[in-house]
This record gives sequence, structure tokens and C-alpha cells, in this order.
Amino acid sequence: MQGKKLFLDKEVTRFRLSERVRPHNLYRRLAELVDWSFLYEETRALYSRTGQPSLDPVVFFKLVLVGRLENLVSDRRLVEHCALRLDILLFLGYEVDEELPWHSTVSRTRQLFPAAVFERLFDHVFAQCVARGLVAGDTQAVDSAPVKANASLDSVAEKQAQPALGPHLSGAGLPHRATPTVPLITAPAHELRREAARQAKRRSEPGPVGAQHEKARLLSNKTHYSPTDPDARISIKPGKARALNHLCSLAVDTAHGVISHVQADFADSRDSLHFPRLLAGLQRRLRGCELRLRDLLADAGYANGSNYALLEARGVTAWIPVFGQYKAEIEGFTYDAQQDAYHCRAGKVLPFRKYDTTTDGHWLKIYWATCQDCQQCALKPTCVPGAKRKQLTRTLYDAPYCRAWQRQQSRRGQRMRRVRQGTVEPVFGNLIHHYGLRRMNVRGHAGAHKTMLLTAVAYNLKKLLKYWPQRQRSLAVALPRPLLAPNGHSWRRNRRPEAPTWAIQKRLLSI
Repeated sequence: MQGKKLFLDKEVTRFRLSERVRPHNLYRRLAELVDWSFLYEETRALYSRTGQPSLDPVVFFKLVLVGRLENLVSDRRLVEHCALRLDILLFLGYEVDEELPWHSTVSRTRQLFPAAVFERLFDHVFAQCVARGLVAGDTQAVDSAPVKANASLDSVAEKQAQPALGPHLSGAGLPHRATPTVPLITAPAHELRREAARQAKRRSEPGPVGAQHEKARLLSNKTHYSPTDPDARISIKPGKARALNHLCSLAVDTAHGVISHVQADFADSRDSLHFPRLLAGLQRRLRGCELRLRDLLADAGYANGSNYALLEARGVTAWIPVFGQYKAEIEGFTYDAQQDAYHCRAGKVLPFRKYDTTTDGHWLKIYWATCQDCQQCALKPTCVPGAKRKQLTRTLYDAPYCRAWQRQQSRRGQRMRRVRQGTVEPVFGNLIHHYGLRRMNVRGHAGAHKTMLLTAVAYNLKKLLKYWPQRQRSLAVALPRPLLAPNGHSWRRNRRPEAPTWAIQKRLLSI
């Protein structure tokens, strides 16, 4: 007979939420895995002793972690989703008939808590990963990726020139009554003039290129900013359109892929400039867990002479490919380390003369020969045909560059490159596609840093729940048969058929 289910919508008199959630459920195991009580002490100073009770700090952090685990970016959708899940209600500590917090309460609480509380939660989860054996600590892979900001590129505004201070005013600024009303974001006038001239030159280019620039809106971080999110920066990734982004920089342990450090940076600067702060935070966390960093893996975006020297000073081997057309040796010239000078093919000496800096602030060492040596040299037409003397420019960190270049050419350097690609790049793919890091739901640099910390915490918690330590297998040894049985009779008399090897091993293990 065909069955038909009738829905009566009756009121249930006996219902226990814990009985409806199975023991192997993700959120039930997560509630038992982490001790969340330390968050009360971390946030106690942020609340007053009087007034209405606020949102429970533990409930807040559990709620936002659910948003990362469920790949939900919007707070409004997060609250609606949690109200429909019995396991999440049990994880949050709410009954079925209790109202969840408003989405605006979650947003205000996120702004109330400083980034130090989020970092404390990250350290707590990371310490548990270390205790379970998921983190080796000796080898770390570093990388960065842009994350779309909560702002539109169509709403950017032009920066105004900074007001010039008169000679009768001090460096403290204008008097209060004479302070002009200027936008929050300003830029030096000479940078604005230089950028305007550059854009005018691009529009005046002949052919279809100039016509294309004439119709396009030329945007730059030097001339434009976002009033919605002033900390967002205009950046571009190869193969993708230009957008307002934040930069996510993280370090991943190569043992089991646990995130060991994460931070938010500005997206308009190079990765190498954020590396010293990343290294300091990473080493601080590893030292707190009694781990030592020995090898660091990164791509060519972190190649910098000061970074190489910094890693060598701290006893860390840098597996970072040398960026650009760096040459360890100059063709036709030999370097004398004792005299700090170069010798050319004709035997002339090019001693060290002075230090210099590039437009980016990198230090250089300048070597040149005397004009008399070059004018009387027979190799001058091929060596320096249009100059009076030969001049060589080398970086101040030439020795660390050379050592990094030699490591890059070695077989171990090629293997380390594959290890980095197989460690940190899949982590970024998971964070962006499965943990809600495809777009920011907050604004500002501090908010982006908190969101990245929560995403990394959710990722490490998932790693912690899935990890099962390998148990040591017992080894079965086949013993030789005795010549005589225990009763003194021959073993071969009235013997049973020989058992297979697996049966003997099973019998030995049962003893």
C-alpha cells in the first residue's frame, strides 16, 4: 500500500537537543576539543561592571568561526543559517526556542574586540596543533595573495593636495580657527603633478593605444583612494581585473600544512617589504611553542638583499629564488674579497669608491677605475666605448645574494621549490574557495586582519579534527617448531595439517 506522510505541526513536549546530534558530528567534537573559557579572561577588561549583559564572548567567537567553516561571508546569512542547524545550536549553547543574536550585534562585537584577542585565539589553537604533533616548525613556506575588499572601484575619489604651511606656522599645523576643511586622504603636490603628467602622456600616445587610454579611467594609489575603505589599495593580479584589495600574508608548516602565521598588509607594496614583520611574528610564535625555524621557503617576490641578510643573521636558511637577472659573477672581471675591488682583463683595478641608493631605498656599492687607466687601455673600444672610465654597480648584499643564487641552482633548491608549491598554494586555494576568504565582509586594515586570523583558526581546527596519529604496528615473528612435543612424543606423529602463515601470526598475536 502506498504511504502518505501527514504533517500535524504539533508541539513537542519532550525534546533534548543533545540527543539529536550524534557524537561524531563536527561541531560536537569541536566543542569538546577546545577549551573556550580563556576568552572570558581575555575580554574581561573590555566590559563595564554595570549595565545590560552583552553577547557572550565565547558565543561570538564560535559564531564567527561557524561562518568561516560554512563558507558564509555575510553576518545576516550566518545567523539565518545557524537557526536551521541543530548541531550548530548545540555548539553555540542555544536551545531551539531561543533567539540567536542579531547580525548587527555580531558586527559591533567584532569592532569592539581588538586584534590581540583574535591573535590569542590563534595562538591557543596553534599550541594544540603543536601538542598533537601536527607542527614540526623547522621548515616554513611563506606566500601572499590579494583578497577583495568590501568596497567598489567605481566609488574611488581623487586625492587632494596637502595644504602648504606658511613660514610663520610651526610644524604642529595651522591654528584651529584657520584650519581649512580638506579631505581625510591627501597626497604631496609633486606626486600628483607627476602622475597627472604621466597620464596625459599615455593619453597622447599615437594609434589605438592612446585612444584606449583616452576612454579609460586611469587610476592609481598615488592619486585616488576609496572613501568606503581607505585602507584598501588598487592592485592587479596577472589574468584578473584591477580591484580594491587587501593583502593576506601567511606562513604554513610543511609537516601537515598547519598555518603558523597570518597577517593583513597593504596591497600596493611588494611582498618583500612585509617580510620582516612576518618573520618576527612567526619566530615569536614558534619560540613560544619551543620550536626553532631552520629553513624558510618563499617565491621570488620575497627576494631582497636585506631579507637574505636578515635570515642569515637569525640562523635561518633562505630558499628564496633570486629575482631579476642577477649574475653571481661579472663576465671579464674577477673580485678580490680582501681588497674589496674588481680586476679587469687588462689587469686594471676597480676599487670600491662609494655607497649609493636606488629610488626604492636599496643600498648599492660603486666601483670604478681611473680615467687614465681606461684611456690608455687597448680594450676600451669594446669595454667602455662611450664613457671615460669603467664603472660597476653591485648591491650591498652581494654576498647573501650569491649564496641564495647558489642554493637556487642546487638539486635541493629545486626540491624545496616543489615543496613550497605543494604546501602553501593549496592552503590559499582552500581559504579562498571553502573558508570565506574570497571577499572581506568588514572594512579597514584592522578588520581585515581579524578576518584573516579567524579564517586561519577555522582551517587549523579542521586540520586538528581530521588528524589521527599513526599507531605503531605490532610485528609478528614466526618461531621455529620444536623437535619434540611437550609429552615427549615426536612432533611429526599424528600432527595436524600445517596452518598458513597468516594463521600462525594471528595465533601469536592472541597470546
